[in-house]
Amino acid sequence: MSEALYTARAEVRKVEGLHRRARLETGHEVDFGVHGPIKEYYRLGGADLPLPVDFVVAAAGG
Repeated sequence: MSEALYTARAEVRKVEGLHRRARLETGHEVDFGVHGPIKEYYRLGGADLPLPVDFVVAAAGG
């Protein structure tokens, strides 16, 4: 079995409610949470923030 070429690491902490902040190994920080239909469906409050899946879709090019 071959070894992984790259392993992504991030530290995630709760800011408030569903708001989370991740710090990547590069030092970049990203905020995420909930918004739109997911927020409405579960009747959640707080600020509108990108879902983690939004970052995955953006990274994959749309």
